[in-house]
Amino acid sequence: MTDGTDRPHSPQPEPAPENGGYGFPPGIPAPGGYGFPPGRPDQYDQQAQHAQHEQHPQNPQNPQHDPYAQHDQYGRPAPDGGYGYPPGRPDQAASSEGHGYGYPQGGGYGYPPAPPVAGTFGPPMPFPEDSAPPGPGAPTGPAGPPGPGQGLPDRPFGEQPDWEAMADRSARERRKKRLWMVGGAVTVLLLLAGGGAFVLLKTNEPGGGGKKDVADNAPSTSPSASGSPGPGASPSKSYSPTVASDATLLRDSVGKTNVRMGPEATVPKVGAHYELTLKGNANSYAESTEAAVDTTKSFSLSVRVRNTSAEKGSHVILSQGTGETFSFELGSDTVNNKQAWVFRVRTNQEGATPTMVTVAAEGHKTVKAWTVLTAVHDADMKKIYLYVEGKKIGEAAVPGIWQGPGALQLGRARHQNAWAGAWSGSINYIRFYATPFTPDQAAAYRKGELDAGTRGAGTHAWITG
Repeated sequence: MTDGTDRPHSPQPEPAPENGGYGFPPGIPAPGGYGFPPGRPDQYDQQAQHAQHEQHPQNPQNPQHDPYAQHDQYGRPAPDGGYGYPPGRPDQAASSEGHGYGYPQGGGYGYPPAPPVAGTFGPPMPFPEDSAPPGPGAPTGPAGPPGPGQGLPDRPFGEQPDWEAMADRSARERRKKRLWMVGGAVTVLLLLAGGGAFVLLKTNEPGGGGKKDVADNAPSTSPSASGSPGPGASPSKSYSPTVASDATLLRDSVGKTNVRMGPEATVPKVGAHYELTLKGNANSYAESTEAAVDTTKSFSLSVRVRNTSAEKGSHVILSQGTGETFSFELGSDTVNNKQAWVFRVRTNQEGATPTMVTVAAEGHKTVKAWTVLTAVHDADMKKIYLYVEGKKIGEAAVPGIWQGPGALQLGRARHQNAWAGAWSGSINYIRFYATPFTPDQAAAYRKGELDAGTRGAGTHAWITG
């Protein structure tokens, strides 16, 4: 590095033609290059050995005079055998597999390659984790091939794992997984089969067969004074007695005539079933949006009730009409100074006073007992009938039923242009049919064994679950 000034200097003379250049010996370079003898290495080795033997006889006490010792250009023993050959005597380093100095055949000067001699490259290197520096307290000593448990695994280096054992273990795992999958599938199938068998048994039992909807079934158990009996066909768990968009409308599960509940009417779920509960006052009732029955034709209607009022007088379960008077009504009333179940109609006879025809069932318990009542109008026979618990109690001849205006009423009836007969108690399983029941059909209905043809004549159903 300089300070930028041009320092004085003397031009160097050009090397003479016989010179070897700057620092090189004079003369023309030898064919082998500067410092390298000409010719093939094996020829040079023989000539050099002969010359050294002539000039310096072998002296065991002076290793520098050993004709076979390798020296550098200053006479010091070379760290290797010279020219990259291993140290030692050529006769010791040569082997039957090579051409001298321990190198395999083909190791230089155009000889064909040959596989390395066993052991030439020494023991295998340890794994990286085995070459880490020893920790505190680790034993130190000369390096050597690792023994069992020291760095390398016990099996020889390069040995392949037991592929067959690994394949067997994998196959066992797959078989185990398949067994679990098959077992789960069998369990699911058994559960589904069990559910299907249960449904089949329920379908074949009395009161729950075929395509019969719950709305077409009457209860198949005897009424109980302590509570509402279960139906012959249990309703679906998703059943709702009201319209989804309006909880004050009782849903018609067969037809399209919904019933609006009054301010103090409720439809709670009691046990497993719903009940329309009325309190026996002017605000506790329900009214349909339209007429449910064509009274000029035959019909059958049935309802399950439980009266909680012991008072004498008129207690109307259901009726039809909103004008001056009703067309028909079903409930309880005082007959011969006792309460009795009654089915009453207004006839179509003209006159100054409406004509009433009543069929009464005396001698039956009318308070705090669940009872199935069935009323029938046979337009062809011109008769009305009343059934209590599937048994015919009475009948009466009528010329026909007056077709009054107005809709279906639950818990009240129209008398002399006013509401009367408020019901106190519970009502459910209300069903209407377009055919007149025979005594056998009424009994079958009560048992939940109504035939499919009659069930198909159902027109309306409310609170059937």
